[in-house]
Amino acid sequence: MITFGTFGAKMVIRDLARVNDIDFAESNKLAKMIPDELNISLDDSVKKSPELASEVKRNPVARNIIDQGRVIEGMIRNTGKHACGVIIADQDITNLIPVTLQEGDLTTQYPKGPSEELGLLKMDFLGLKTLTVISDAEKSVQITCDSPNFNVANVPLDDKETYKLLNSGRTTGVFQLESGGMQQLCRQIGLSSFEEIIALIALYRPGPMEFIPQFIEGKKDPSTVQIPHPLLKELAEETYGVLVYQEQVMQAAQIIAGYTLGGADILRRAMGKKIKSVMDAQKDIFVKGAKETNDIDRNMAESIFALLEKFAEYGFNKSHSAAYAMLSYRTAYLKANYPVEFMAAVLTADQGNADKISHNLAECNAMNVPVLNPDVNVSGADFTPVIEKDEGSIRFGMASIKGVGEGAAQIIIEERKANGAYEDFTDFILRNADKAVNRRVMEALVKTGCFDSLGEDRATLLDGLDSELAQADSARRDRDAGQGTLFGMFGDDDGITEEDKLGNNSRGVEPMGMTEKLGYEKELLGFYISGHPMDAYAGIDEAIDSFHHPDELVNFNDRNTFRLCGIVSNPVIKYTRKHSKQFAVFNLATRTHSYEMIMFPDPYAKQGARLEDGKLALIHGLVGRRSGEMSLAAHNIFDLEISIPKLISRVNFILHPKDKAAEFIELLRETIDDEYGETCVDISFLVEEQVIETQTAQSLTFTITQTNFKKLRRHTALAGVRIKVVDLKPVNERRSWDKWQRPS
Repeated sequence: MITFGTFGAKMVIRDLARVNDIDFAESNKLAKMIPDELNISLDDSVKKSPELASEVKRNPVARNIIDQGRVIEGMIRNTGKHACGVIIADQDITNLIPVTLQEGDLTTQYPKGPSEELGLLKMDFLGLKTLTVISDAEKSVQITCDSPNFNVANVPLDDKETYKLLNSGRTTGVFQLESGGMQQLCRQIGLSSFEEIIALIALYRPGPMEFIPQFIEGKKDPSTVQIPHPLLKELAEETYGVLVYQEQVMQAAQIIAGYTLGGADILRRAMGKKIKSVMDAQKDIFVKGAKETNDIDRNMAESIFALLEKFAEYGFNKSHSAAYAMLSYRTAYLKANYPVEFMAAVLTADQGNADKISHNLAECNAMNVPVLNPDVNVSGADFTPVIEKDEGSIRFGMASIKGVGEGAAQIIIEERKANGAYEDFTDFILRNADKAVNRRVMEALVKTGCFDSLGEDRATLLDGLDSELAQADSARRDRDAGQGTLFGMFGDDDGITEEDKLGNNSRGVEPMGMTEKLGYEKELLGFYISGHPMDAYAGIDEAIDSFHHPDELVNFNDRNTFRLCGIVSNPVIKYTRKHSKQFAVFNLATRTHSYEMIMFPDPYAKQGARLEDGKLALIHGLVGRRSGEMSLAAHNIFDLEISIPKLISRVNFILHPKDKAAEFIELLRETIDDEYGETCVDISFLVEEQVIETQTAQSLTFTITQTNFKKLRRHTALAGVRIKVVDLKPVNERRSWDKWQRPS
């Protein structure tokens, strides 16, 4: 089915800039000033974006583009194909509607509206990513568990581990159940049967959500279940007195008033659409039928009708909910029983979406499923589950590395399958350098740790890459010319001796440091794999943070203040619809989890300049609870390193009373002398599992930093550390919080 694309605000700017020979960088800068708002016009963009208004006023080129754009805005720019719409006819389609070819597909020349008005049947066939996740996970289980016949469609619907997972709320990646509200609801309900999953999916929508407390109470205390009428006892008991489904409303009409199936469907539709004339007629039919079928008087019949009308307004189709619930159960089963294979499939499905990958990596960390660097001898093109000695991990896929891509990854994998694992870096180059695996690809592989398992340092490999490629090219030319080298005569087919190989002739390059490794991984993978920038703050962050796991947020009330430190990522600036004020949405990654945060317009106006991608930050904010959903609103952003000495008032170092204790005290003394500050120091000793405190001079103070704390904490004499931080002051932003509770 054809679609017609029109000139939107951003497209107008880009196209006009192109035909006017304006530099791409200039046009791109201008286009990015258009607010990210669906169907926004050029005039509204100028009104809502102060940055764009200023540019139009200052820059005649920008002003000219906006003026020209107003003329063509909204006109048809191009044709396309409907994402999922298909026309079905009972005869040759060309007898009914004009057609055309688009990219080899037969397409109507009429869009959706006119096609349906002609009486043609339009069907939407939608793809579901979850089906791919399930399929990929199944294939992985078949390989890793040597179970070629494994099929999740055959698993029992009463698996204990699955319900344990669901009731824990750890449902990231589980179809339909992974939102914060759903996770909380899973914990509250305590799911124990497949039918309850069906009901949960039907209830968790605007409208029927008001019946959730009644459903939960009925499950936990059957004596509270209220049945509309004794005849409906069996029908309503399944869902604890709440008529959740449209089918229940139809069945109730059949039982009480003797409706036919067709008549009950007419009643359901009438109730859903609230057409008064139709409803009045149906009410009379219902009352009359109730009297004739079950001798129910008018008052009782009208009462039951009113109740059915209330439920029908929000009732959900049970067959639809059951289909969704089956996918929910199967994804939960895979996650509970085959976590490595399942999370590898989830990560693969979300490739290209940095926010989702970051969220899923945090979930893997919480599940104790390590996600490791890509490896030339282990990784596939996509995220690869690896099971060794009953321990599982996930290897990053080589095709996900920026600069490598699907083609080069497949070449590397096929060569490995055909001729065995790569022995070392030289072996890899000789086997792949003439197969479209160019220098840029190899550099990306090195920087992301693809050769770490071969025992070769990344810095050393990068330093010798050019000479390795030159030697490989020379050996290949000799081989192609049919010439052997002196070394080849003695059995070295490649013409490269052991002494000439990279690992043996490097120039003593310094090993690549962790900071540089993490920088390359962030650049080429989009994420930190070898470690995390917050690892340097281990111990300090535990003392500063108000919570350490998303599950702990259930202990916070609405408007409770929190404090959290981490690294800022993916900040996105948006505009409110009503007031055109800027606000921001971003992620804050701690060592173990990633949290989505919002900075509302008032705080953003004051602190937005501090919101930088990759910044190590301390966030002060408020927890929000609304309609069962938890949210985190940032109000203040501070530089983490600068904040640490101000936050930590006292550190108690607990030592083993051995020879090394004196060595630690000397190191502490040197640290205090070098970095005198305001954080007080205590020294205690661990004696027979009891902490014995000592009298410590109040003059022992220093400026604590992640560097000196890390150095002290690593000392072998240290048994533990106790850190005291200053009290968290409440955020007093009630007025702006109320005003901007939901940007609109």
